[in-house]
Amino acid sequence: MRDIVPAAPAAASGWRIDEAVRAEALVAHDIESLRDTSGLTRITDFAAALCEAPVALVSLVEERRQTFLARTGLDATETPRETSFCAFAMLGDAVMIVPDASLDPRFADNPLVTGAPHIRFYAGAPLISDEGVPLGSLCVIDSRPREGLTPLQHQGLATLAEAVMARLRDSRGAASWRETENATHRALTESHNRFRVLADAMPQMVWSTLPDGYHDYYNARWYEFTGMPEGSTDGEEWNGMFHPDDQAHAWETWRRSLETGEPYQIEYRLRRADGAYRWTLGRALPLRDEWGKIIRWFGTCTDIHEQKEASEEREIIAQELSHRIKNIFAVISGLVGFAARANPEMKGIAEDLRERITALGRAHDFVRPHSARSRPSAAQNSLHGLLDELFRPYQAADAPRIMISGADIEIDDRSATPLALLFHELATNATKYGALAGDHGRIAVTIAPSDAGVALTWVESGGPRVSEPVSAPGFGSQLMELSAVRQLGGTLTRDWRPEGLIVNIEIPRSAFSRR
Repeated sequence: MRDIVPAAPAAASGWRIDEAVRAEALVAHDIESLRDTSGLTRITDFAAALCEAPVALVSLVEERRQTFLARTGLDATETPRETSFCAFAMLGDAVMIVPDASLDPRFADNPLVTGAPHIRFYAGAPLISDEGVPLGSLCVIDSRPREGLTPLQHQGLATLAEAVMARLRDSRGAASWRETENATHRALTESHNRFRVLADAMPQMVWSTLPDGYHDYYNARWYEFTGMPEGSTDGEEWNGMFHPDDQAHAWETWRRSLETGEPYQIEYRLRRADGAYRWTLGRALPLRDEWGKIIRWFGTCTDIHEQKEASEEREIIAQELSHRIKNIFAVISGLVGFAARANPEMKGIAEDLRERITALGRAHDFVRPHSARSRPSAAQNSLHGLLDELFRPYQAADAPRIMISGADIEIDDRSATPLALLFHELATNATKYGALAGDHGRIAVTIAPSDAGVALTWVESGGPRVSEPVSAPGFGSQLMELSAVRQLGGTLTRDWRPEGLIVNIEIPRSAFSRR
């Protein structure tokens, strides 16, 4: 059966092709990587044998030429596009057959027909991209006219064209992958270069490590500061740059961060290029991937030597001032005792006064600046901590008699003095007349913050029966009013229940701390 020849191919009918789209498609398929490959050559060899034709080509049509990626029976690697049969074949959706080109008005005057290789018979299966872009054709050519192709040859040529497209798709995929890899590599290189420039411009020493803590990068500032050759402090050699007394602590802190993923922060003495040790603040944070796995650590070293020395000087001065203030309390207490001995009738008043002075001294000692060695165990801005310190002389050895519960409140040196006087007075009165006067009495102190302020509740129980005094308020009561109301800006009420005194104190939150 003779194949039907299209009477008016798309190219001849004036249908225009978007050459820019075709050019992009050809570039995307990276056609040069397939030129003369054995895989495509085997296809043209088989197509020539199958169709009993002397020439078979894988032809891709570019803007000005058609180029042969694989060829059998032809030496030329390309021809001008205007002489291309495949430019017509690629526009159809089936194999295009030209039985005798010398009789076909489209090709009769074609130089490839009138001259070598004297094409007469042509059959081309279109090569169409997945997006529908025509690329070229797989064709067979004969110098003798022919009726057409047998059904098997027709089917085989179309099947071989599909095999060619499969290889073109693979080439496009590989090209896309390479481009992605190249783009990623370029982006990483650019990012790395930007990071190096930024890191080298920073006044801090910058470093990074692998997830296991292996140091593999330092910026220029590190080498400038330490004077070490580049690469000489990689790995674990960094620890040798620290003062011998700091090395074990620095290594232990770093190892703990590696194990837990917690941020790394430590102060240590780092050896400078001239051999002097400078106090340095080391910090590092982990960089994690989308699954939370640490992929790198980035850290900095900041020279804090001057700040450290200034801080130590300030601490020494503050401690000296606090020591002198403490001595003043002791001197005042001694003067009160001396006056009491000279005036025995004043002994009771003097003793009360000495105890109040001692309470103020304990409050001052709690909130004053401390060194790391002298600092109390409780936070110095803690109301719980201050009350624990004030109540220590009243607590029993086997079990506490004054229990503190509720939220902790931040205090400062300004509020510590009136709070100390207030609660010292309550504890002293409880020792003389209330729950602490016997062996079984207890006191509960509750702290309850609210939006407006803080409610402090003092509840005595288990002591002797009490009743409201009928005489005018004494000095102690006036001192409590002065502390709670005038100095702290709060209110104070007493409930004289037989089973024990209850004192309710309301103080504005702002009175506890300047913050």
